[in-house]
Amino acid sequence: MAKNLIQFQKGLSIHKFKFMRLYGTEEQCYQRLFNIRWPNGYICPNCHSTHHCQLQPRALYQCHSCHQQTSITSGTLLSNTKLPLTVWFLAIYLLTQAKNGVSALELSRHLGISYNASWRLKHKLMQAMKENDDKQPLDYIIQLDDAYWGGRTKGQKRGRGSPKKTPLVAAVALNEDYHPVYMRMSVVKRLEKAEITKWARKHVAPKTLAISDGLSCFDGLVKADIYHEVETKSTAEDLEELQDKYFHWVDTMLSNVKNSLHGTYHALRKKHLPRYLAEFCFRFNHRYRLEKMVSALLRAAVEAPPMPDRLLRLAESRW
Repeated sequence: MAKNLIQFQKGLSIHKFKFMRLYGTEEQCYQRLFNIRWPNGYICPNCHSTHHCQLQPRALYQCHSCHQQTSITSGTLLSNTKLPLTVWFLAIYLLTQAKNGVSALELSRHLGISYNASWRLKHKLMQAMKENDDKQPLDYIIQLDDAYWGGRTKGQKRGRGSPKKTPLVAAVALNEDYHPVYMRMSVVKRLEKAEITKWARKHVAPKTLAISDGLSCFDGLVKADIYHEVETKSTAEDLEELQDKYFHWVDTMLSNVKNSLHGTYHALRKKHLPRYLAEFCFRFNHRYRLEKMVSALLRAAVEAPPMPDRLLRLAESRW
């Protein structure tokens, strides 16, 4: 049986010290972060001047024009961090290279920091993953399906409409060979046409062909300028053939993500579910560039705005 080239590709190994050679010291991490943030040299975030001086020992950059002082992490997701950059880089490595995710408790053991610190660090990085993926709309052909997160509650309604379950929209974008390219899983308030229209306008490019199983809420795709194709069959044999032909990839992704979430996180708060879903989507969407995924998340963290603890603990916005 031939090996899957994506699954067996080389990553950024610790064993051969490749990661440690690149990011083993604070100076190396600092220089890498500087090159990502200012690839053409320092630019003042306030007036965009390039004339500056560097103040020591706090490593602040002061603009000659407006005199604003800027650190390497200010204005980014790492703003006001008290953790060494080497800890951030190792956390990014662990989150991007682990296929099934890493819990905050396990992360705290690997990094040698407190659980609270690792929880904040992990959720900030997951937020960066979410914001980065949100910039890439799905296009060409997408498979759509609805799903729910949450277990059975005794005495409560089961299935769709259960008050204890969180509705999700799962979408997988395909290429011309009908192979999956990007994945997006989003929490929605409810599975209604208006909600699906809002979701599609944010996450799907206009004129994209979306294939669904005919759930009435997906009719809202039309208002978002999406071509909607419905595939439904009545018999069990036809249904199996339908699932394999039109919904194989979205069903597979849903199953994989749910199994990974249940296996990695034993206590997952519903209000933070969008970030956990984004973590798996980010790794899937960058799976062709496993060795470069560390740089991809670093760039996403630099581009993301600061997120203080009070915002981090609020319910994550849907979609």
